[in-house]
Amino acid sequence: MNVNNCLVKAAWLAGLLFLTAPGLHAQVVLKANGGGEDAYQQISKVLGGTAYEVPDCVHPVKHITEAYDEQLKQWVFVFHIHAAIDNDRCHSFDRQRNEIKTYGPSDKKVKGEQGKTVQYEWEFKLDSNFKAQPSFTHIHQIKAGDGDAGAPVVTLTPRFGNPDKMEVIHTGSGKETSQGVLKSVDLADFKGQWVKAIEKLKYDTHGTYSIEIVRVSDGKVLLSYSNPDIDLWRNGTSFCRPKWGIYRSLKTPSYIRDEDLKFAYFSIKNVE
Repeated sequence: MNVNNCLVKAAWLAGLLFLTAPGLHAQVVLKANGGGEDAYQQISKVLGGTAYEVPDCVHPVKHITEAYDEQLKQWVFVFHIHAAIDNDRCHSFDRQRNEIKTYGPSDKKVKGEQGKTVQYEWEFKLDSNFKAQPSFTHIHQIKAGDGDAGAPVVTLTPRFGNPDKMEVIHTGSGKETSQGVLKSVDLADFKGQWVKAIEKLKYDTHGTYSIEIVRVSDGKVLLSYSNPDIDLWRNGTSFCRPKWGIYRSLKTPSYIRDEDLKFAYFSIKNVE
């Protein structure tokens, strides 16, 4: 086996990491391997089932690809969305979706169970000319896997304003437990920069939540929030799960454009 093949194999192995020995916490890591394998296949191998939701049915191109990032010196995933063409998998036409997820067929290790604490970590980069809109654009969601699974539990949402903001938004199981915008910071610091997000949730009706996002280049904290008592569970659900990508409304089309959203890796770790 030549050196390049060895490197590709090592990268693939790094993309699927399970720690299951006694005393260790289960962890799954998804990384682009740059070995020519279809990005959809890479994602589904790690997250299980068909772990992507893409608008290929209406626009027959690959909406998740790989690219080599010169700043990080590694292969990354690129999520593509096209303002005038894409929709939500030919099901909904007032919105667009290009996301990856864990869901029913996924392994137990990547699902959030009631009473359990899970830590999600990922690096992402918005384009320097990224356009926010007054309607929703979610780049990360926490959702119930079944039961009351309509509205997301938590979202990370760039929002148009003066100035534009990055919002963390919460929706509980009812109006009385929904806390709305948990944190709002200027979006400008995120544009054109690789950032690392670490999010920790204890899934329960009286759960706990924290998120911190730092700039990779210098470690500057761009967003930090924690909450010791927050409703992170839904009626009738058996698990919660994360989603990453681009899910946005088409109700304010003048505010959006074609976007490429980059992700360096995704980590799911069961903490306790």
